[in-house]
Amino acid sequence: MIKKYVILALLMSPCAIHAETNQLDDATTAPIQLEQLVVTGTRTQKTLKDTPVQTRVITHNDIVNSDATNIQELLTQEMPGVEYSYAMSQLTHLNFAGFGGQSVLFLVDGERLAGETMDDVDFQRLSMQNVERVEIIKGAASALYGSNAAGGVINIITRQPQKGWQLNVNGRTRIGQREENRYGLNLMLSSNKVSNTLDFTGTNMAGYDVKNGDPLKAVTNYYVHRMYGNRVRSVSDRLTWQPLDRLRFTLHGGYYFSNRETATTTLPDHYRDLTFGARATWDMTARDNIEVSYNFDQFDKAQHSTISDLCIRYYSNVQHSVRTLYNHTFGRKDILTIGGDYMRDYMLNSKTAAGEYRQYTADVFAQYDWNITSRWEAVAAIRYDYFSDGENHQLTPKLNLRYRLLDNLTLRGGYGMGFRAPTLKEKYYIFNMVGIWDIVGSNVVGYELKPEQSHNFSLSAEYSHSGLYLMASAYYTIIRNRITPGAPRMATDFPGDASVLGTDKWLPYTNVERYNAHGIDLTAQKHWRNGLEAKLSYAYIHEQLPRDANGEAINNQYQPARPHSLTARLEWDKQLTKNYGLNIALTGRFLSAVSNIEFVDYQTRDEYGRLLRKEARYPAYTMWKLQATQRIGQAARLTLTLDNLFDYQPEYHYFNSPFTDGIAVMAGLSVDIDKMLKNK
Repeated sequence: MIKKYVILALLMSPCAIHAETNQLDDATTAPIQLEQLVVTGTRTQKTLKDTPVQTRVITHNDIVNSDATNIQELLTQEMPGVEYSYAMSQLTHLNFAGFGGQSVLFLVDGERLAGETMDDVDFQRLSMQNVERVEIIKGAASALYGSNAAGGVINIITRQPQKGWQLNVNGRTRIGQREENRYGLNLMLSSNKVSNTLDFTGTNMAGYDVKNGDPLKAVTNYYVHRMYGNRVRSVSDRLTWQPLDRLRFTLHGGYYFSNRETATTTLPDHYRDLTFGARATWDMTARDNIEVSYNFDQFDKAQHSTISDLCIRYYSNVQHSVRTLYNHTFGRKDILTIGGDYMRDYMLNSKTAAGEYRQYTADVFAQYDWNITSRWEAVAAIRYDYFSDGENHQLTPKLNLRYRLLDNLTLRGGYGMGFRAPTLKEKYYIFNMVGIWDIVGSNVVGYELKPEQSHNFSLSAEYSHSGLYLMASAYYTIIRNRITPGAPRMATDFPGDASVLGTDKWLPYTNVERYNAHGIDLTAQKHWRNGLEAKLSYAYIHEQLPRDANGEAINNQYQPARPHSLTARLEWDKQLTKNYGLNIALTGRFLSAVSNIEFVDYQTRDEYGRLLRKEARYPAYTMWKLQATQRIGQAARLTLTLDNLFDYQPEYHYFNSPFTDGIAVMAGLSVDIDKMLKNK
């Protein structure tokens, strides 16, 4: 009965409907805004239809209509081939077209993020409250962005204030078995020369219990499994001063705090991040532009002591980054880009003997954007990186081509070399996995990691005409010396002082000699003048299981990519009267079954003394969401959502995505205070 009444509530309108008034213009609601400017693929502004690098953009309207809280929620809803899975401590791991989170570079307004949780950035840091768009590049982007961009780049670009002032307050609550709330405030001020954006978000999610099984057992005995709750607070501020038309200075800062339940203590773990920076942009001439920036980011983890009741920091990653970027435009709109970065990287790990580790990295790169003819364009780049720890260095090239076969048909192709230098964590860190084993850095066990290298080839076609958009792309990636936690070892094999380890089992980071992945992406999207829009996206991924030197599959502590995934959206948007608009969207996601090599338990060994492993099979699943957003006047948006429409509850929660306790109702309200006051 709950479904019946909620669906009726979603479709009810508080205002009279006049379909003939205030019809939205078709051009403003086209499915793909190909004239939109993007910057991530080439580090220069280009329209989406003209960029030689295949770029996916999630627009501000997409973000608002999705009502997503953070980047994890947004990507899960919008992109097939992207999946989040969970380790045993319920820390989140990203699988992005066969690449893990360490090989996908996340940026906020072009700046890197410090710190990680289980080889990934802390995705809860990346709020969607004040985001203009998200630009996504699949495939190797190391020639422009260096290490950690071997699998792609996801750049979150925040909104800029309009003249005057804007104040938005918003919140969302979940009505169901578990409590979950979100609230936020955004204040933007702008005059002729100065603008400022202040942003605050907070979320609370209570822990809850689910029924869980074991995919390694033929007959499953279900047991109660605890899903950990958390509390998140973040605040950020961005101040821009433009004393001259061609000169602009920006200061930014932010603080993030999260505490979350754990399995080993009744007191929560704490995560904190402090960031600040400055940027100067100078348009020296009509053809010359230079940008200089500095960014500081410190990410800490701390744990409560049950003895002293103090919060003790056990991990810290601090990055100081300086970047210079220069662009020169030649007569036929060809662009030369030259840049360089310097970063000082620091890691504290209280569980190691040394405790502190440092390195610096430096790079220079150059790119030439050549408009050969009105239909042909080529972008070539090369980069040199140096890492002081281990004295690793890398030369990385890339080449992308765009050919406009017809006015509405564009072909793209490219080759990019990717690389990833081992991080300080992968070399020196020791992390205890809830008392079962230790994940340890390679240097701790006397092994020197090699840098990871990859070769990525891609080809795509894009067609757009009269509200119809079609896209097809294919890629093939060869990876050498992939960095991953290896096979489990015993502490008796440890060449040094094994007392630094908390258990008698450990997983050292190691190199996998060869790993391949290939796949295709297909998208079809259609917009009609009556406000109806349909979109279907499909992704196929085939990744080779990592194997050790003996050819045996390495246990994967994360769930591998599901071969087939699909996202669908059917949406109707209409401004029905001057003061009332309605958006109704049905969105769904399908993921195929997947197998993974896992330990039977953490004690049973084979005849060679190795922990016994077995193939686990996780079933296919689908999840759907029905959402209605009502635009009331010019100032308010009321969103009602029926999430997990068909009440999907996974049989296994360990390694299985998503964590859900079934169907839920969510209600959200967003109010633009400035518009409300101006309309009075």
